[in-house]
Amino acid sequence: MTAPVTFTPSTVLVTGGAGFIGSNLVRWLLRNEPALTVINLDLLTYAGNVESLADVEAQHGPKGDGRYRFVQGDIRDAELVATVLGGAREGQGMRGAGTLAAAVPAPVIPHPSLPSVNCVLHLAAESHVDRSISGPAEFVSTNVQGTLNLLACTRAELEANPREFRFVNVSTDEVYGSLGPGDPGFTERHPLAPNSPYSASKAGADMLVRAYRETFGLPCLTTRCSNNYGPYQFPEKLIPLMITRALGDQPLPVYGDGMNIRDWLHVDDHAAAIWAVATRGRLEDEVYNIGGESEVPNIEVIQRLLAALGKPESLIAYVKDRPGHDRRYAMDITRIRETLGWHPTYTFERGLEETVAWYVANREWWQRVQSEAYRSANAMYLAGDEA
Repeated sequence: MTAPVTFTPSTVLVTGGAGFIGSNLVRWLLRNEPALTVINLDLLTYAGNVESLADVEAQHGPKGDGRYRFVQGDIRDAELVATVLGGAREGQGMRGAGTLAAAVPAPVIPHPSLPSVNCVLHLAAESHVDRSISGPAEFVSTNVQGTLNLLACTRAELEANPREFRFVNVSTDEVYGSLGPGDPGFTERHPLAPNSPYSASKAGADMLVRAYRETFGLPCLTTRCSNNYGPYQFPEKLIPLMITRALGDQPLPVYGDGMNIRDWLHVDDHAAAIWAVATRGRLEDEVYNIGGESEVPNIEVIQRLLAALGKPESLIAYVKDRPGHDRRYAMDITRIRETLGWHPTYTFERGLEETVAWYVANREWWQRVQSEAYRSANAMYLAGDEA
């Protein structure tokens, strides 16, 4: 049975809200919670794209109903984060490295008022495993140090201005490591065993969240999700990478034998789950697993994409497996289903069909984001010898 609503935030800070999951979450919140104000704090690295939220800015930004504010800045910037959490009055100015939307790059930026925040949905992170292998330091800096800064600033804000509050740390199933073919899905009690610098940095962030909860009593919850897919995903992740390459009749690089299995979660289902945890999650539960209940081998995903696009399987090019490549992920979502009443609504068949259609219809979007950073990602994928 669905638990009763226990927390109704008025202003939510979404960190990393210009990224794939973040932008879809922002859109979902504004669509489904008409009384909510959403502040989006994003540094706009290569995977963050304000163009993904152009429709949201027009409808809900300062020239719309005013329920959406975009702040460009770094979660490691303590002064900026403190200002955003506490709110700012009209004309007060914002100090720190961040700026509001297309504001003038200056130390103090005049801006419209920001209400104080009473819920943080923390998604800002470096997230690509291959990039973490070639450059682990940035992952530790952003994912661990950035999370620590958010926690410290939140603690200071609540000590200065106590109020009902939730801090939701959005993590990944990769912190649990890898499963064998017959193993049951990860539960929230599964030990953490990260195998890549990316997942290690996320596990470190998770442990800091737990420490701030246990040591300082901060009202924190952590969600751990399986592989997301859907619109606006940067074309370095498996599904959009394969769609965009297939549309250009380019080789589709497949690691190893292609039999690595992932559980696929549609990004809108993930957004609904995050909000369920934020508003109805029990603090004593601490962690909630979120999964799509759709385990599919990578090679089968690619074969389905090719069939949907009418492209030949001869485009598939097997390449050398990457180091520390987890064989299988699967999530046990009993806790969130039984305590919060959430369950995935998308089948993988429906979600994949809609996702393929979106990328076909939005060539201009993904072609524009195929920057030098994306070309570098391609080089990483194709560096191995063909099997």
